[in-house]
Amino acid sequence: MSGTPDFPLVDRPTEAVLFRRAGVSITAEDVLCQAHVLAADLPPGTHLLNLCRDRYAFVLTFLAALLRGQVCLLTGERSAEQLARIASGYADCAIATDDSAQSAPPDVPVHRVRLGPARPKPASNLHIPADRLAAIAFTSGSTGAPVAHAKRWGALVQRSRAAAVEFGLVETAPSQIVGTVPPQHMYGFETTVLLPLHAPATSWCDPVFFPDDMRGALAALPAPRLLVTTPMQLQALLRASPDLPSLAGFISATAPLDADLAAAVEARWHAPMREIFGATEVGSIASRRTLDGDTWHLYPDVQLTDGEISAPHAQIVPLDDDVEALGPRHFRLLGRRQDILKLAGHRASLAGLNRILLSLEGVEDGTFLAPPDLEQRATARLLAVVVAPGLSAGSIAEALRGRVEPIFLPRRIILVPALPRNEFGKLRRDRLLELLANADAV
Repeated sequence: MSGTPDFPLVDRPTEAVLFRRAGVSITAEDVLCQAHVLAADLPPGTHLLNLCRDRYAFVLTFLAALLRGQVCLLTGERSAEQLARIASGYADCAIATDDSAQSAPPDVPVHRVRLGPARPKPASNLHIPADRLAAIAFTSGSTGAPVAHAKRWGALVQRSRAAAVEFGLVETAPSQIVGTVPPQHMYGFETTVLLPLHAPATSWCDPVFFPDDMRGALAALPAPRLLVTTPMQLQALLRASPDLPSLAGFISATAPLDADLAAAVEARWHAPMREIFGATEVGSIASRRTLDGDTWHLYPDVQLTDGEISAPHAQIVPLDDDVEALGPRHFRLLGRRQDILKLAGHRASLAGLNRILLSLEGVEDGTFLAPPDLEQRATARLLAVVVAPGLSAGSIAEALRGRVEPIFLPRRIILVPALPRNEFGKLRRDRLLELLANADAV
């Protein structure tokens, strides 16, 4: 008799090490036991804002919520105002956090997550229906208004299994993952939380952000090691250039990766540099080795038809990107539909302009910014906001000349100490405009 398929909470051998932190190896059995303990302690209700900063606390809270039939809400926002906006859509929402300083809206209960000893083993490894709503991920885009994207359990599991095939993960030698992206971000959620539960991988749970954190975490793990990070953090790593233990590879996402940066990373640490293509609304769907060119390879079981993505146990989702199909399993990315700038009959990709800016010697961070009336006002031009200690606006403008079409050269270059990126490396337009209001134009 046919019915809704289901998938286990943890699809690994009981003795497999799923997570590590300094001096501690955490097996599948350990995870299940602690998840059951935490499930009994969660507050009532059906929705839980999982704000845990510690990666393992986040994992256990997510699994405990599944055991309780609750849905985790995933957001990178931390302010009480933004959390109130999200919670307002869920009458019975509570916050789960391990941060005693976490702010919260006055009418939203807060549950402090404390990880105690696991109950006596064994613990049941429940099977969850594939169509169960497991999480809702929020993305704010450029406006800051939270947009919800539903994630069903079957789709999350199948995408983890597909990623294992795509990246050649094997149970005889599980990959040791060091991730620099918070678990509330879909990229961090998929690679450092879900992957160890359903694929041959072990995820490092102690904090990792700065180059020295990456070096220390990688050195604490056996081979094969994978560093899962972002272009911004790869740039910082390359500037610091620490000696790293042998790596099976680097994986990058959240923003397009410049080929020159990928080449420099591979030359310095002799490991392949690969990218993941995806978005909050669809999850990860494809990968490529950056230096092999601009062709992306779809994950197993993922289909791309007329700009729409379909995958097992997931709704068909239209891409926000223009793509060129190159046969049934490959495509070329032409750019995000909202990313194309039109000026005086010329076109340019905002992401492409940013890649050029970030590739300049001495530029640590930066972004082009287009006025809202760029296409309507004949005299409107771009500006650039740049972090480049030791450089002048004039030298940056000169370096851009010849690499950027004259019509897209920034009329103003504003030098700032840092850009207001969130912990995912994202820039919101409203926060950038707040920064510019207090900055001196050069």
